[in-house]
Amino acid sequence: MTQDAEPDLRELIMARRAELKLQAEKLSQQPQEVRDEPEELAVAERVARRLAEQLHAETEREATPAQAAGQVAGRAVLLVPQRERGMNEAMLPEDYQRIMEVVRQADGPVMVKQVCAELGMSTELAHSEALRAKLNRLAERGWPRKLADGKFTTTL
Repeated sequence: MTQDAEPDLRELIMARRAELKLQAEKLSQQPQEVRDEPEELAVAERVARRLAEQLHAETEREATPAQAAGQVAGRAVLLVPQRERGMNEAMLPEDYQRIMEVVRQADGPVMVKQVCAELGMSTELAHSEALRAKLNRLAERGWPRKLADGKFTTTL
């Protein structure tokens, strides 16, 4: 070997050492990446599940008829739709659906206080009058029938 070859050899050795050092750094980072990836996949899985749940909920909301909303004294309130052929009680807000279920399942016409009791509500005047207003609203829109004696029924 000549002396001219020695500096070239030293440079090659230094370059190779630098390459090896870079490779060693990359290899030392790989175990951390391998440890991090399962956590990242778990997060991605949770996000995908939440998105699927949201999409499912939105699809169900679109399939369920929208409740008409209105304003009374600046407050949003649900309106009871006028009953038309082919409509079922699912069109009603939940509390009205429960009221209709009690009236429908009764052996005959029911008084407001009976409906209150079936719903587990107090039969005090304030509560029964609020329920009477809901039953009257339902009857005005064709859901149950209000009889002359003030009772309600779903049968003709």
